[in-house]
Amino acid sequence: MQRTFIAVVFLFVCCVGFSSPSYSQDAQAVLNKAVQNLGGEKYLNVRSQIGRGRYSIFKDGALVSFQSFLDVIVFPDKERTEFKGGKTKIVQTNDGDAGWVYDGEQEVIKVQNEDQIKNFKRGIRVSLDNLLRGGWKGEAELSYVGRRQATLGKRNEVVKLTYKDGLSVEFEFAAEDGLPMKAIYKSTNSDGEEVTEEDRYAQFVDVGGIRSPFIIDRFTNKQPSSRINYESVEYNKAIPDSIFAKPTDPKSLRKDLKM
Repeated sequence: MQRTFIAVVFLFVCCVGFSSPSYSQDAQAVLNKAVQNLGGEKYLNVRSQIGRGRYSIFKDGALVSFQSFLDVIVFPDKERTEFKGGKTKIVQTNDGDAGWVYDGEQEVIKVQNEDQIKNFKRGIRVSLDNLLRGGWKGEAELSYVGRRQATLGKRNEVVKLTYKDGLSVEFEFAAEDGLPMKAIYKSTNSDGEEVTEEDRYAQFVDVGGIRSPFIIDRFTNKQPSSRINYESVEYNKAIPDSIFAKPTDPKSLRKDLKM
């Protein structure tokens, strides 16, 4: 959300001393089935993505705010997201180890701190696209967990990525059709407490032979915390590197990004 790399991964495991293979045949079979149902080679060959829609935030089960967004991604690690709600505009941009944020209310640009960069990179590591397109290879171990109860009469296939630094994330796929259902992992909130994050994927839409979830619901400790609701998605459109560069004049960001 690829290539034959069994020999490469096996050699890597032997060299660094992992106690088990980097992935099992059962886990790889689950991933292969998911990739085929999401578009096969077309899905694997996505290099950029432009998404538009609405982003909602929930607290104690109630909707507290929503904004429109424009999200531009150049895989694997460039992303610019513009949020607009009323007269408020925020632009968050990341490019590898660098990032900046524009606060439209104060009309200032701030360089992202170490924690913000780490959160962006963690978001990549726990993402569905990183799993299915193999971005984890050489950095994590893939294993098959088994089947897990989903809804009444249905079960999900579960695979797990365990990174060298201890970060782990479980992905669930519908046993019947192989579509991605959810990702589950641990994070630390603003109070320094460990919480369980769960991303649930729904409403898969075919765009030019590539299927993507148009709804992604985030649950924190089993309570709804946010929703991404795409209204449109474009793939492999040319994206200029200049949109990820930090502007010298904050006023230049008043205008909406045209893509």
